[in-house]
Amino acid sequence: MLAPEQIEVWIRSGLECSHLSIAGDGRHFEALIVSTVFAGLSRVQRQQRVNALLREHFETETLHALSMRCLTPEEFRG
Repeated sequence: MLAPEQIEVWIRSGLECSHLSIAGDGRHFEALIVSTVFAGLSRVQRQQRVNALLREHFETETLHALSMRCLTPEEFRG
């Protein structure tokens, strides 16, 4: 079973995050990803950026489902 910590490693390896939290049941996961990289990007572009990092894991079905909120630090602070 896939652990949330492994997904965190994959995301952090390609994206500088000021906050990253992942929860899930081993198959379906939810992520809150906060990064300055998201500034100026649409919600879809932000998710595409993260999906590109995880593409091989989705293709091999190591990672089945990940819903995500991708925010800038300013949005996260609210």
